[in-house]
Amino acid sequence: MAVAYAIQEVADILKGKERFANSNATISYLCTDSRRIFFPLQSLFIALQTSRRDGHAFIQEVYDRGVRNFIVHPQFDFTAFPEGNFIQVSDTLEALQTLAAYRRTSFEYPVIGITGSNGKTIVKEWLYNLLSPDFNIVRSPRSYNSQVGVPLSVWQMDEESDLAIIEAGISRSGEMERLEKIIHPTIGILTNIGEAHSEGFASREEKTLEKIQLFQHAQVIIYGADDMQVQQVIEAQQQASSDPTQLFSWGKSASATLQVLSVEKGTTSTHIKALYQSTAISINIDFTDDASIQNAITCWCTMLYLQIAQQTIAERMLLLQPVDMRLQMMQAMNNCAIINDSYSFDITSFSVAIDFLLQQHQFANKTVIVSDLPENTPETEYTQVAQILNAGGINKVITIGNAWQQHKALLANATVEQFPNIETFLQKITANHFRNEAILLKGARVYMFERIVALLEKKVHQTVMQINLTALANNLKLYQQQLRPGVKLMAMVKAFGYGSGSAEVANVLQFHKVDYLAVAYADEGIELRKAGISLPILILNVDEAAFETIITYNLEPELFSFPVLQAFDKFLLQQGLQQYPVHIKLDTGMHRLGFEEKDMDALLPLLKGNQRMIVTSVFSHLAASDDPLENEFTLLQAKRFENCCAQIREAIGYDFIKHLSNSAAIATLHGLQYDMVRLGIGLYGVDSSNEHQLPLQTVATLQTTIAQLRQVKTGETIGYNRRGKVTKESLIATIRIGYADGFSRRLGNGAGKVWINGTLAPVIGSVCMDMTMIDVTDVPGITEKDEVEIFGPNLSVEEVAKMEGTIAYEVLTSVGQRVKRVYIEE
Repeated sequence: MAVAYAIQEVADILKGKERFANSNATISYLCTDSRRIFFPLQSLFIALQTSRRDGHAFIQEVYDRGVRNFIVHPQFDFTAFPEGNFIQVSDTLEALQTLAAYRRTSFEYPVIGITGSNGKTIVKEWLYNLLSPDFNIVRSPRSYNSQVGVPLSVWQMDEESDLAIIEAGISRSGEMERLEKIIHPTIGILTNIGEAHSEGFASREEKTLEKIQLFQHAQVIIYGADDMQVQQVIEAQQQASSDPTQLFSWGKSASATLQVLSVEKGTTSTHIKALYQSTAISINIDFTDDASIQNAITCWCTMLYLQIAQQTIAERMLLLQPVDMRLQMMQAMNNCAIINDSYSFDITSFSVAIDFLLQQHQFANKTVIVSDLPENTPETEYTQVAQILNAGGINKVITIGNAWQQHKALLANATVEQFPNIETFLQKITANHFRNEAILLKGARVYMFERIVALLEKKVHQTVMQINLTALANNLKLYQQQLRPGVKLMAMVKAFGYGSGSAEVANVLQFHKVDYLAVAYADEGIELRKAGISLPILILNVDEAAFETIITYNLEPELFSFPVLQAFDKFLLQQGLQQYPVHIKLDTGMHRLGFEEKDMDALLPLLKGNQRMIVTSVFSHLAASDDPLENEFTLLQAKRFENCCAQIREAIGYDFIKHLSNSAAIATLHGLQYDMVRLGIGLYGVDSSNEHQLPLQTVATLQTTIAQLRQVKTGETIGYNRRGKVTKESLIATIRIGYADGFSRRLGNGAGKVWINGTLAPVIGSVCMDMTMIDVTDVPGITEKDEVEIFGPNLSVEEVAKMEGTIAYEVLTSVGQRVKRVYIEE
């Protein structure tokens, strides 16, 4: 059931200064993101301030969407919002955390607080699945473990739950104290202490001490005692405490609460034997990797502490599944797209999934296929799901499960089809039932919605490029953090978004409020407009044939030469257009396109007093910003750029945006940011400067599969023209990728390698059009079911570029269009 606090009660909790237009308003939902509002009248918008964004700048947008309750800083002028309720506080983030901490005090049931370097989300999700038969659980959505995510998670606690599982993540000292006051766990879990997020700590010991602050009021701490430093830090803290906490440790030592006697790994499963309270017990799990084994043991300890019977624990451990906390978007039949989010079903994750669906502006029609909510879910949540669907303007809703049959009336705003179970759906529905629409699959795991994916998915060959949209957004944020306040950002989405998909990438960039997009040709800009992208779009390569479409689709041309400028000016005159935005390209040393310093005397009269076009920006292209040895020339380019800009400004009499920096310069030459920067290859996770100053994440992963394995005898040859020579008896894999997919022929005959089962395996023979042969003799345990990474997190695109003797740009943009793109949001 949703929280309900009177607005006056909220003001009293925060001790803020209030201005109420409606003192009878009640608050059920906290909102910090102007893009994610589904219940405006019951929402309280908290205007958070960060180094890059100020929530106060979005209050007009939020107000227009129907929100009437706000937390703002004392200087905010609310006179333009006569119907709004405003609470003024000195620190809006602290206000959010205070409200959540107050909410937490309303409940006495157990709260499990999870922290650690890795495994927090997996342990949380596994515990949710393992304990759901015994408890009505509220838990953190996805990875909501930050200073903002934790209070939003705790706010979900309600009277109908009897157990909460909340995860907490920190990146520097001093943060956990604030999270502890919000979560106030009764059961503490420390997964491990690893290298992740170590930058903000002086030492590993300091990091451990900071994390275990979460447990200062817990009744028990569950942790792995084989890490001696963790054991020593926890023991030292306990000895110094006047009220020591119970310790529930696991490890090889006989002193551990759960002594692990053996870990026996099979091909696909692991048998774990242990000693607990002098009794031998064991579990089996369908995992063999060390991280999953440790996470499973942590869950085992938690269940033992909660007095779940060992036989029950063993039965449920067999049901554990890999945790995939990612939305996946892929091509479907009949020009559709599938968004698969069928791992779990709760209100918060449903809101996130709907939000992602609504971002897909390239599809006018939106369909949601939804299962019944998990067993024991309060009936009120069906109303909330329906409200979210109605607020999103969803065209068609398909329900699967008997419970929805009782709630059809809630879905009055959409076309509704209902099926009692997935078997009936699969019998009656074919892929031809859907056309030109985005389809969200949201269901509890028990409904096995992957069978719907198999029905609708577009059948293309098994080479896939995964595009991690969360990683792309993370990289965007890293570069934004390098910018001075007020500096704008233009994102490059030319060449099919560097191979990643222009419309899909542009939707993410628009959602994260970049200022400009840039593409190479007008055709690319038209596709973005047809996909619903409303951001300003710069066209870099302009010719007369494109003028009409540029105007029609409200695109903005780069003018780089006198013939192009004069032709466009003439076109504007013929069309009777005034003040059309244009961008002047300067050549300061790249010598590709643009006006040079010597052209200023002829250029300025064409711009001065010209009412048909307005100079929106002036920019140039750095030739060698990724090479520190060329910094002197880069600074010379900047000097030429500034001189030309000054002359243009004096001639036209008004200001314009100046931009010079590309990805490499953003991170290394902060003094050249001017009014805007252009982010290109760095957005996609490639550090063109090779300085590795930013922890960029891999965005694109190209994977394929093995078509066949064969033993080849000494002396035999492989491939066309017998170029692959086998010098010993070898195992050869034929993989489903060739030069038609973008796997260059330059990688043939041992020049290139691929990643299989943790091993780099060389190409043997020539690369074929659709297939490539790989020598996998030294790859352990290889089977035809194994995935092959062409580039990605294990084999970077930069490394592949070196093998090819080219640059990462070419590798990314060469991936063929027949390669299926799968979009992931974590």
